[in-house]
Amino acid sequence: MEDQSAPAVEVVDEPAPAVTPPSETIYRHHLPTRIWHWINMVTIVIMIGSGATILNAHPHLYWGNYGANFDRPWYNPPHMPAWLTIPSHYNLALARRWHLLFALVLGFGLLGYMIASLINRHFQRDLRVRSRDLTPRALRHDLKEHLALRFHDPADPAAYNIFQKLAYVSVIFVLIPAMILSGLTLSPALDAAWPWLLDLMGGRASARSVHFIAASGIVLFIIIHVVLVLLAGPINEIRSMITGRWRVPEEKP
Repeated sequence: MEDQSAPAVEVVDEPAPAVTPPSETIYRHHLPTRIWHWINMVTIVIMIGSGATILNAHPHLYWGNYGANFDRPWYNPPHMPAWLTIPSHYNLALARRWHLLFALVLGFGLLGYMIASLINRHFQRDLRVRSRDLTPRALRHDLKEHLALRFHDPADPAAYNIFQKLAYVSVIFVLIPAMILSGLTLSPALDAAWPWLLDLMGGRASARSVHFIAASGIVLFIIIHVVLVLLAGPINEIRSMITGRWRVPEEKP
C-alpha cells in the first residue's frame, strides 16, 4: 500500500554552468609595423631629449626669416629640466650630434615603413579614411565607445576606429614629415643646396616654430597613446606589438 503521508519532492532542472568561450586571437600588426614602432620609440625619446637641450639654448620662437634676443617672440617655451634633456648636463654640441643622428633614423625609418605599408596594403586596409567614417553619427558612436572604454568593433575586431585612423594618419603624413622638412630647413648647408625649403617654411625662424609645433603634436600623441594602451590592457597591447597577435577582449554583457 502506498504511503500517502510522504511529501512530494519537486525536481527542478538547474541550468548548466555557462562556459566562457576562449578569446579569439587575430594577427593584427605586420612585421614592418612592429619594427618601425619599436625603432621609433627609441628614436623619438632621444630626439625629444636632445631637442629639449637645443631649445634651452634659445627658448624663444619667432615667425619670419630671423629671430634674436631683442625680437618679439610669439611663444617662450618653459625651461626643460635636466631629467628630460639629453645629455642631462648642458652640452649643445653633443645634443646636436644626438639629434642629427637620430633624425636620419627617423627619416629613413619613415621611408622604409611607407614603402612596406604600400606593398602589404596596410595603408589601404587599415588607415584609409572613408566618407562614412566622418559622418556625425559615426563620430558620435565612436566617441561613446571610447568613453565606455570599448576600443574595438565586435563585428570586426581587427579594424581601426575613426579616431585611431585620424591620429595615425596625422602623425605619419603630417607631423613627422613637417618635422623632417622643418629640420632640414634649419641646416644652412641644405638651404644653400635647396633654397626652396626656406620659401616653403617662410624663413628659418618660421621653420624652427613649425619644428616645435610638430614635435609638440607628436608628444601629445604619445601621451594619449600610452594612456589608451593602459586603459585597453597593456599586456595584450604590448604583446601584440611584439608578436603581431592580438587577443580580442571578451565583450561584457
